[in-house]
Amino acid sequence: MKKVVEGSVAIAHAVKTIRPDVIAAYPITPQTHIVERLSEYIADGELKSEYVRADSEFSAISILVGASATGARTFTSTSSQGLALMHEVLFNASGMRLPIVMVVANRALSAPLNIWNDQQDSISQRDSGWIQLYAEDIQEAHDLTLQAYKISEDIEVRLPSMVCMDGFILTHAYEPVDLFEDEEVQKFLPPYDPKVYLTTEDPLTFGALATPEYYTEFRYVMQQAMERAKKKIRKVFTEFKEMFNRGEESLISLYKMEDADIAIITLGSLTSTVREAVDRLRDKGIKAGVVKIISYRPFPEEEIRKSLDKVNSFIVFEKDISLGHEGAVFTDVKSVVYHMKDRPSAFGFAVGLGGRDVRESTIEKLIVECIEGRKKEGFYFGDVKRVKEILK
Repeated sequence: MKKVVEGSVAIAHAVKTIRPDVIAAYPITPQTHIVERLSEYIADGELKSEYVRADSEFSAISILVGASATGARTFTSTSSQGLALMHEVLFNASGMRLPIVMVVANRALSAPLNIWNDQQDSISQRDSGWIQLYAEDIQEAHDLTLQAYKISEDIEVRLPSMVCMDGFILTHAYEPVDLFEDEEVQKFLPPYDPKVYLTTEDPLTFGALATPEYYTEFRYVMQQAMERAKKKIRKVFTEFKEMFNRGEESLISLYKMEDADIAIITLGSLTSTVREAVDRLRDKGIKAGVVKIISYRPFPEEEIRKSLDKVNSFIVFEKDISLGHEGAVFTDVKSVVYHMKDRPSAFGFAVGLGGRDVRESTIEKLIVECIEGRKKEGFYFGDVKRVKEILK
């Protein structure tokens, strides 16, 4: 069923067909339309779910921890400061191995107050034990929402997932989207049948005190679950592509990398702009290609290493900054290539922070500067301007 819909509506439609038992949320721009539409579905009788309008994002995720621990399929969405407010409970959810799924409408963090898009909010939660999947467009965000449930609920994984989509750029844009039919979803994603949950018939303890004798082992098994998630993600992506005839079969997506001399690495909606810039460079004889990261956690080190095996250099464009060092994605990619025999030159740029427009011309200009040696290896802010004026 193809329709032109707002990005948030596409997500709400996907969630409706998944039929979560409990939805808990607190409204925050730019994710509000997602849960607003879900509440309408429930009010109109189109979706039978328990909907809880919490008094904060901290409460919303806490409610889902309790619901998921009892064996319920759950959903929430949030943005920016809302995700930051959830920080403490995110670790509880992953540590208890609860397969909660959350859509993050990426938005810049305060201060200064900014409601526009970058990815600082979700990137800041990369160590919380949640799977993180990044969508380039509305169709991919819609599709990843369904796939995230099948990945998270697998008995070998049992970790929560974030589906990250750029706020406003995707949540409030309108695109033609192939929306799921109920029958398709029920065929792809079976009803949730938890193997480990709270019940009076077989009492368990979730989130108990772990003394130093045991704590390390809990983190070890979570790390092993993340490693197993890589295989599960590939399997689910392949099954999805076979059934719906779209999507990827890998944790990354490649564009014109077959003969590329330089790889441009990015994630989220920025990928579309980078791809256009690469096409323009190709017309000028520069052999550039694109590596799009879909799964940021678990990190696709094997796929990235393979994709960079024959290039001379790579550039990471990302909408975040790990203050005091460099971009988080740039750090991760550099760690992958460190032991390569012919290590490619490495460049990284923070762009689009706080929702600043990132133009093809800007991406093209920065790539050319790296190729021509006008930039040394390292990390840069890609579009800084008027610093002295702003800091007066």
